[in-house]
Amino acid sequence: MLSTLAGGFVAMRIARELATAIALTGGVVVAVALFEVLPEAIEALGDPRDVGLLVGAGFVFFFLAERLLVLHHRDDAEHVHAHARVGALGAAGLSLHSFIDGLGIGLAFDISTETGLLVFFAVISHDFADGLNTVSFILRQSGDRKAALRWLSIDALAPLIGAIVGTSLSVSEHTLGGLLAVYAGFFLFMGATDLLPHAHEHPSAKRVGLTLAGFGAVLLISLAAGH
Repeated sequence: MLSTLAGGFVAMRIARELATAIALTGGVVVAVALFEVLPEAIEALGDPRDVGLLVGAGFVFFFLAERLLVLHHRDDAEHVHAHARVGALGAAGLSLHSFIDGLGIGLAFDISTETGLLVFFAVISHDFADGLNTVSFILRQSGDRKAALRWLSIDALAPLIGAIVGTSLSVSEHTLGGLLAVYAGFFLFMGATDLLPHAHEHPSAKRVGLTLAGFGAVLLISLAAGH
């Protein structure tokens, strides 16, 4: 919770440099999907073809959801409220991600204390980025700081709720793998089509460096966790 809140408050403080922050979070989002979530989904489901189908379903679902919510050109005056809904949808997706993180912690502790602690520290390592992404996505779409704070609070509470649920429920590995695959598609779409293009609308070596830094940091964490 504290890690998520810290990331969100950092995003609020640098709202004027939001595109620069988005360059970092875009790299993080894509890397988390590729190096953390996708391998776990493949391991859980056991069939790369099924994983690919579910990743594609998650990608297409969010694409259609965004198109249905934003029916006007970005220059139309009427697009503001629609984009606020897109921002809320994106924040809801991030909160769901955090809930699944917490759920994973609870389920991992059911396996063993050692496994639970490893999953816990892995979640903490990218919850900061989750808070940053939640606030960035809301401000990117609507500029509503109050809404950003509300969604940040929801996102911060989501892992705790997920952990509580995870300790009381038994979810099959196959089901969890399917959820992770859909989630990977969701964040590949969000990172590749919304965050990164916006972050790099204007040439900036700093933004390129931050994107690579976020991408590389997650890769290094994933490699370290794998060993």
